[in-house]
Amino acid sequence: MQSLFISAGHSEADPGATGNGYSEADLVLEFRDRVARELHRQGAVFYKDGSKGRNLPLREAADMASKMDVSVEFHFNAFSSASATGSESLSSHRDYELASALSETVSNALGIPDRGAKTEDSGQHSRLAFVQAGGVILEIGFLTNPNDLNSFLDQQDALASAVAETLLKEVRFG
Repeated sequence: MQSLFISAGHSEADPGATGNGYSEADLVLEFRDRVARELHRQGAVFYKDGSKGRNLPLREAADMASKMDVSVEFHFNAFSSASATGSESLSSHRDYELASALSETVSNALGIPDRGAKTEDSGQHSRLAFVQAGGVILEIGFLTNPNDLNSFLDQQDALASAVAETLLKEVRFG
């Protein structure tokens, strides 16, 4: 069996995107804990970047990710227009299939568009520490889009279960 690591992007020091009264750091931290509960419920062995309600700085999370077979960090996108929508993922070419499966999982669970898997150099960033460490960044949706946000808030448990299933499938068969 492969090793699995889950991480919440951003922290108190860097809250990430904000929109519609929420910060990215708060949402992804709670979501990481929900995925962790689901993985634990299914008897999975996994690691995460900190204890319940807390996460590690990016440098430490990236270091942990570099030692794992499968690593995923949860994030939200943001854009100046509230019409930007959908899930997507960023990864190296090596993790493209997992990244694609995770983006599709989120899209299906939340009923939002699947923007697909992208390599880290296809977006606004050319080198992402977590991806460079061998991980996948999962952008759940757009925090600045009320529909994406409300779908996430209404479906957090179902989404956590679906993401855990996708991860376990990858860890078992990857």
